[in-house]
Amino acid sequence: MTNTKRVYRSNENKVLAGVFGGLGDYFDIDPTLLRLAYVLLAVASAIVPSVIAYVIAVLVMPIKPTTAV
Repeated sequence: MTNTKRVYRSNENKVLAGVFGGLGDYFDIDPTLLRLAYVLLAVASAIVPSVIAYVIAVLVMPIKPTTAV
């Protein structure tokens, strides 16, 4: 059985939809740094392409399944 790592939207660490929380978990990076980089990129690229990319990420990334304790 292979243990493959998957990208999920975060349920615990989210501001809007959990995209950067999930990416932070996947890459083991602080999600705040990813959010800051996103805002800087959005401002540099006239905002619209970044908003479209975020919406696509929300639609494509599944929500992390909850684990029952």
